[in-house]
Amino acid sequence: MVTDNPTVKALQKSNVARYIQLASMFRQKISYGTWGVGEKIPTVKELADECGVATMTIRQALDIIENEGLIERYRAKGTFVKDAPKQNLWCDVNTDFSGMLIARQDANIEILSDGLVDRLPSHEEALGKPAPIYRHLTRRHSRDGIAFLFANVYLDEDICPLIPEESYTSVTSMRLISDLPGQTISNAKQVVTIGAADLVTSTQLNIPIGHPVAHVQRTAVNQNGTIILLANGIYRGDLMKIEFNLQ
Repeated sequence: MVTDNPTVKALQKSNVARYIQLASMFRQKISYGTWGVGEKIPTVKELADECGVATMTIRQALDIIENEGLIERYRAKGTFVKDAPKQNLWCDVNTDFSGMLIARQDANIEILSDGLVDRLPSHEEALGKPAPIYRHLTRRHSRDGIAFLFANVYLDEDICPLIPEESYTSVTSMRLISDLPGQTISNAKQVVTIGAADLVTSTQLNIPIGHPVAHVQRTAVNQNGTIILLANGIYRGDLMKIEFNLQ
């Protein structure tokens, strides 16, 4: 279908389900104040006409933000904005090494699994050589009961005795390996890739399949050229931000 509607064109550019894209768009309208708290939003039919989708798709999108507590629907009266997204749920993905060591305020870290593996799922040969054995943990980070990060963390098994056990449920992955006796970080790298939630991520973060996410891979190499940390984190795209200091 050929159209000049910019909203329709934007929706057609992504493989993410239309209702998920629309829920994100409606959430932003509330966050930016386009739809103010207490205001009545357009009807389902008006939104469907504006966005070039079926009314059922609009209802699915509204269901999502209603479950988030952002809107209220009243029979015969319409739909009203109840609350704005809570900005304190945002999770900063830091771009400098010192920022990666800062624990997220009020965050809860659960260990979902803990075991040993003899290889990394992926690593860059140019960055460092793999250790013989890694301790592999899966962790879920949440704040106010809302999960925002699911991570696979691989730590060189030789350094694990140097890490206090309570640290695994209280600090960031980079903090786990910083300032360890006999260990110097000679190289570290972070790669951020935007993607969509698969079945595992959907389950762990309680988001729909296809929901926007950010994959953040952090790697640290010690003075011997050994990769002592590989952390693959998946952040909810609607609860994270990346901030750069340009001065």
